[in-house]
Amino acid sequence: MQNIIESIDFEALLKLFGVIGVSLIVSIVAYFISKKYIVKIIHKLIFKTKSTWDDNFIKVGFFEQLAHLVPPLVILYFLSMYPQYMQDALLQIISFWITIVIIKSIDKFLSALLEIYNSLEVSKDKPIKGYIQLLKMFVYILGFIIAVCLLMGVSPWGVLSGVGAFTAVLMFIFKDTILSLVASVQIVANDLFKVGDWIEAPNFGADGEVIDIALHSVKVQNWDKTIVTIPTYKFMENSFKNWRGMSDSGGRRIKRALFIDVNSIKFCNPQLLEKLNKIEIIRDYLQEKQKLVDTTDEITLNKRKLTNIGTFREYVKRYLQASENIDSKNFTFLVRQLQPTSKGVPLEIYAFSNKNKWAEYEDIQSDIFDHLLVALKEFDLKLYQEPSGEFGVM
Repeated sequence: MQNIIESIDFEALLKLFGVIGVSLIVSIVAYFISKKYIVKIIHKLIFKTKSTWDDNFIKVGFFEQLAHLVPPLVILYFLSMYPQYMQDALLQIISFWITIVIIKSIDKFLSALLEIYNSLEVSKDKPIKGYIQLLKMFVYILGFIIAVCLLMGVSPWGVLSGVGAFTAVLMFIFKDTILSLVASVQIVANDLFKVGDWIEAPNFGADGEVIDIALHSVKVQNWDKTIVTIPTYKFMENSFKNWRGMSDSGGRRIKRALFIDVNSIKFCNPQLLEKLNKIEIIRDYLQEKQKLVDTTDEITLNKRKLTNIGTFREYVKRYLQASENIDSKNFTFLVRQLQPTSKGVPLEIYAFSNKNKWAEYEDIQSDIFDHLLVALKEFDLKLYQEPSGEFGVM
């Protein structure tokens, strides 16, 4: 026991503990100063600038992440004071540490660049979040390989050169990522949709606004505020509808039919014509037609006669053309009679409102049909309505 104690070089051991203690204390103090004071000074300088793009580096914590480089760099400074047998191991640990910090710093830097790009108007049409995510993935994979090689004391270039042998395995592992990347490129290049677009994808239960386009997924917020997450590459396999054309056009289609009871359709008799002549918007139409058709009460198919459904169709056409909410000049405008069905004769309105916001559009459409449902009675027309059973109530 005494021989063992005598063989220990206490002076060298004391010197080693002293170097370790000093290097650790200095690194901790340096890290505290850099994060508590230097980083805050940098933040204040950035906030004082007129530009706002540099604020994004503060937002993502880029400078706080860089502060983690201080401890390993301080220890690296004291490395020459350590015994030779410890220097190689410490150098490997420090290299691993610095590599990890650099990887995370690059991650923060790319996040800041994405925030800056998203603040630009072009980001709405050309999102790059997917590409940034792919670049981050590449940085993490490459950085992890380099970090592990440095920790083990192996040349990273030799390991990286052998990655080609595992290409097939990597392609299998990252199959979804590769498919998503291709899909992202096609979505952006072909301008299939962008953040803020209203899309409808029935296969995924999506009917709402695109709120995020990432490398692996697209998030759609439905109108009931639920959020659907769809794999990006699925958009290349399944059909979907983009309503952007409607939004950009400034109009929104109204396509709805009134089902007229066949039993209420008839020729216009003098009494009905007299009543309809009081309607201002079709008065000139009726006066012109009365010169060409027979207006007597006599029922004959040998002469031209006005029908109440034909006159009502003209009324609907003129009523809509006079409306300030319907654009009949720049969009398709039809009031047409469709093939009779078991529920009556459909009189369809095919027109476009000049407002495309949902609530305004629904108000316009409702106001139109509120009026027309009442106006039908003036033409002695009735809507088809299935028996409700009210006469069978005991």
